[in-house]
Amino acid sequence: MNVNNLYTVSIYTENNIGLLNRISAIFQRRHINIESINSSVSEIENVTKWTMVVALSEDQMKKIIGQIEKQVEVIKAYYHTEDETIYQESCIFKMKSDLLFDERQIQNIIKESNSRIVTVNKEFFVIEKSGRKEEIDLLHRELTVFGIMQFTRSGRIAVTKEPMEISKMLVAFNQ
Repeated sequence: MNVNNLYTVSIYTENNIGLLNRISAIFQRRHINIESINSSVSEIENVTKWTMVVALSEDQMKKIIGQIEKQVEVIKAYYHTEDETIYQESCIFKMKSDLLFDERQIQNIIKESNSRIVTVNKEFFVIEKSGRKEEIDLLHRELTVFGIMQFTRSGRIAVTKEPMEISKMLVAFNQ
């Protein structure tokens, strides 16, 4: 079956220059779009965790993981289905300050969306929201009506629901 599924890819690497280019080139050669990509420190010092979201078949995903492990200096690469992960995205909105005080609806939107105000000054205020893609999309649509000065969104970050052997591997790597 060649159905495209949404997969979360977790790649653990040492902190080396140029890894993003080598990893993304593997997807590019196969004409596969990376929906989102995020890089951050992992639970082990000097080990980076890359989290990517891609839509493709499971067979393609297995081949990609194999290529990544052969062609890039990775400690380990995994892929997970939507059901196997707990994930979030984050975003921040910058909006004119007068909206916060003049538009009661803005305050209701912030409250109902479980967002929070992180800064307010005379010129602008900033709202932060973490949640699923659909929640952030909805908040963006609601705030667009009032005029967004700036908007920034992260890629997906994720953890698996089940324990993974990567923790043992990372501890061994660090010793």
